[in-house]
Amino acid sequence: MSHPVEAGPTPPSYPPKTPPPPKKPPNPPRPNPQDPKPPPSQVMPTARRGVGMVNRRGANWSLESAPWAAGKARTAVMEQLGKWKYRPAPDTVTAVEAVTTLLIEAAVAESGTKVSVHLSDQDGQACILALSHHTRLTTGADDAGKDVLHQITAHQPVTGCGTDTGPDGRRIWAVITL
Repeated sequence: MSHPVEAGPTPPSYPPKTPPPPKKPPNPPRPNPQDPKPPPSQVMPTARRGVGMVNRRGANWSLESAPWAAGKARTAVMEQLGKWKYRPAPDTVTAVEAVTTLLIEAAVAESGTKVSVHLSDQDGQACILALSHHTRLTTGADDAGKDVLHQITAHQPVTGCGTDTGPDGRRIWAVITL
């Protein structure tokens, strides 16, 4: 005769049951009017906002920071203006190419790892912006008049230009009437 085999402990039921979540999260504690007020916090300066365009067409390109970047940017800007159906006069084309070259060469000269080129248009004007992506730069212009902003404004269709430096590098731009 065979002997009955004893059964082992019963296995647990799977999955284990968990309590249901609370129906309403607990409220935060109410402020006590007897507590002293905390000292006023100091206002922290906000960071410079990145490149952004609103209510206008735009295009951008990221290029290696190399001597050939100016030629590639010049070609890309002119092709994009053509796609947007701009047919500027020959002297304006020359100015756009020269200004793009100056902007990109200035950004490349700052020895960042890459250069961003941003192009936008509005009301018959184009804004070309170059970002150097090199941090901890100081602003300044040389006294001999060879500053890139002076070179940019020497072109007739340029209506404005500027530069600023922030945590992501130096931005330099020009606005050209097409």
